[in-house]
Amino acid sequence: MGTVDSLLMLVKGALAGFVIAAPVGPVGVLCIQRTLHEGRLSGLTSGLGAAFADAFYGCIAAFGLSLVSHWLESHELIFRLGGGLFLLFMASRMLRVALQPTPETIMPVLRHESLPGHFMSTFLLTATNPITIVAFLGIFAFFGIGAFGLSNAMAAWLVAGVFAGSSIWWLSLAGLAGAYRHRLGNGGLRWINGVSGVLILAFGLYGIGSVLWAWSGL
Repeated sequence: MGTVDSLLMLVKGALAGFVIAAPVGPVGVLCIQRTLHEGRLSGLTSGLGAAFADAFYGCIAAFGLSLVSHWLESHELIFRLGGGLFLLFMASRMLRVALQPTPETIMPVLRHESLPGHFMSTFLLTATNPITIVAFLGIFAFFGIGAFGLSNAMAAWLVAGVFAGSSIWWLSLAGLAGAYRHRLGNGGLRWINGVSGVLILAFGLYGIGSVLWAWSGL
């Protein structure tokens, strides 16, 4: 395949990565919350963690690593439980800050996590959803990509596109949230923390509840 085919595969991968990343779930809420508190760099770093996780799953789907895929899917409930517990931890931090009696304490409490910590937290949170592989396979099929029949070179272009598309979404989200950062006072930051904490708590409880429901066999 020539340059045109490679570029076409890159574009299709970018579209797939953008579509996978765009729904605003718990990682999106974290990205917005961190951007509003600490700036665009924190939000973008958080988003890049999710983008790398998307690329990881896109790589599994594109290169046809069925053994890894089957193992991840067979342990989906364990991953989902871990993700739900992590969300509860993040929600507790946000709600604790939102309920602080003195607004001056908001910024220091949230800043003890480093940029690598932001990256790893969203990477692990996104990586605890192995069903993303199935989503990629569906999107690849929609775009006419025969994922399990690709050459290594075409699969590499596809994964590069997935990472680019996902990164574009997170860059856009962090940029948009960052535009409103300086318009918020301490009261606004507290409100953002409260809303974000409730949303993250809901996502976490839903994830844990779905695992318990599946294990109960109901």
